[in-house]
Amino acid sequence: MEDVTAFRMVDVPDAEVDAVEARYGPLAGAVRDLVDATIRSRVGDDEVAVVLAAVREATARLRADQADGPAGVNYNATGRAWNWGNAVAGVRNAIAPPLSIEHGPDGRTSATLHLGAAYEGPPGCVHGGVGALLLDHLMGVTASQMKKVTLTGTLTLRYRDPLPLGEVRLTGEVVGEEGRKVFVEARIEGRLGVAIEAEGTFVVPRWSGDFEQTR
Repeated sequence: MEDVTAFRMVDVPDAEVDAVEARYGPLAGAVRDLVDATIRSRVGDDEVAVVLAAVREATARLRADQADGPAGVNYNATGRAWNWGNAVAGVRNAIAPPLSIEHGPDGRTSATLHLGAAYEGPPGCVHGGVGALLLDHLMGVTASQMKKVTLTGTLTLRYRDPLPLGEVRLTGEVVGEEGRKVFVEARIEGRLGVAIEAEGTFVVPRWSGDFEQTR
């Protein structure tokens, strides 16, 4: 069976990774804006037809040279890692908000971001699954501390209040470790206060040793 969890080491210098991110990051941001505009636009049939043709042409131009399969997780000899297709933090993924995580000296993590129309569930509020997605990602990064690979083992969520669209803040911290297990607590809050609280167990897989040697 194909090992879909494998991290791939590639012989690419940091400068080239930076150049690719600088090339495609703004494109992903523009597509993100396009998604928001598509949801909220009120222009008529003729204008939509023009935009549709332009989008289809742009898509065809990008597909003229593309890789097969998913983007995956890659890293190089310096330990630089990138996951451009990640649904939460992928630099080249317009679905991602994207989430940028800050690491405190005490190991705690935090992130502040804006969630607009593309992430709506209940009217005016963030979809509960989106909140879970963001927390799962932040908690995995918190567990790993960017020094080891961790995968979600269990994730328990408590939805306390609706989370309004707009600016939201996530925080996370490690509350214990046991063998290959790392226990994390986190929360996400908006302008009305804490909306979702989470507890999770994250597991260091046995196959992760080769990747961790480069960190």
